[in-house]
Amino acid sequence: MLTKDVTITNNIGLHARPATFFIQKANSYKSSIWVEKDDRKVNAKSLLGVLSLGIAKGMTVTLIADGQDEESAINGLIELVQTGFAE
Repeated sequence: MLTKDVTITNNIGLHARPATFFIQKANSYKSSIWVEKDDRKVNAKSLLGVLSLGIAKGMTVTLIADGQDEESAINGLIELVQTGFAE
């Protein structure tokens, strides 16, 4: 299991369109992936789950991956976040 923190830097946070890009990226990996904010942990492959966290610009979330490609999954999702979700 691999865990890393990432800070959301795009202007609108992890809502609607960026969340869609995020879950599409998460679904491209075989590992189980979760997003944790405060005391809530949701499946990173679930749009409703990710949206339910209400992640805004400047918030730090924890990404957790467990599986055969966990390192690639974490690194790929962090890269997506750091590039502003290609917006």
